[in-house]
Amino acid sequence: MSTRTADYDFQLPDELIARHPAPRRDASRMLVLRRAGRTIEHRTFSDFESLIPKESLVVLNDTKVIPARVFSDDGRIELLLLEALSPTLWQSMVRPGKKMRLGMEVVVDGIVGRVQQVLESGERIIEFTEVLDLDRVGKLPLPPYFEREADLEDQERYQTVYAREPGAVAAPTAGLHFTPEILARVPHEFVTLHVGAGTFKPVQVDDVSQHTMHEERFSVSEAAAARINAAPFVVAAGTTTVRVLETCMRNHGRIVAGRSSTNIFIHPPYQFGRVNALLTNFHLPKSTLLMLVSAFADRELIRQAYEEAVRERYRFFSYGDCMLIL
Repeated sequence: MSTRTADYDFQLPDELIARHPAPRRDASRMLVLRRAGRTIEHRTFSDFESLIPKESLVVLNDTKVIPARVFSDDGRIELLLLEALSPTLWQSMVRPGKKMRLGMEVVVDGIVGRVQQVLESGERIIEFTEVLDLDRVGKLPLPPYFEREADLEDQERYQTVYAREPGAVAAPTAGLHFTPEILARVPHEFVTLHVGAGTFKPVQVDDVSQHTMHEERFSVSEAAAARINAAPFVVAAGTTTVRVLETCMRNHGRIVAGRSSTNIFIHPPYQFGRVNALLTNFHLPKSTLLMLVSAFADRELIRQAYEEAVRERYRFFSYGDCMLIL
């Protein structure tokens, strides 16, 4: 099994990158990949319910994207607020970094923030003198490949219909296809993982095994843990859901309730402990997400599926079409 990063690359025409959502959530196309027979079918997401086994429990990530992108009052500094360490203390990405060295200040909405620490990653720990009203001053942080600012449509469509736990800076995109009607018809349960900006970070080393994964916070309720442990067949909606379930399995041998964090990096070869099927979007070349999917379905089979998706003009990335791996 290859650990070469170059083996997870592929050519994608720019026009196949979905920079706006489909007219309807459930109208997205869905490539169905059956591992046992190594077959590919072309369906739409509205077929999802009929394709999964009747005993399935669908597990979804109910994190909610926060308006985490803010600008200094003079417009010179952009901050992406990654994680609230306290109501006034934020771990942040900053541009340009040279204007935010240790001890330097920034003013956002009249509130002063001071750099308390510069991390090895380049991120800053910034303490503000008051709580920022992000709903008023913040903007939705769209993925960089959208190459545009967020608009009113994104306020609704870059959230899942079941988003309820604020804390993410990127959407769990496999869940964007669900409508309330489809969700009501399939047995389901929620976990929470707050998606960080690292989800877009490319692997920059030649050997996959040398990549350091970003850390993300997650939580599982008592009720969710019990239902997932008892489920005969688990369909994970998205790679973030997979990371929660497999972290629990790796650490405890079962799904356990509580709050924790994970930097699990799933890539071939990997033995999955609790996920039987996976719903996922089409991911960036050389990304950790593509490597996770390749571990679930076999790298060569995923390569063939992606080539087929490109030939059939599927839409890629966050607002794109999806793949159901059975």
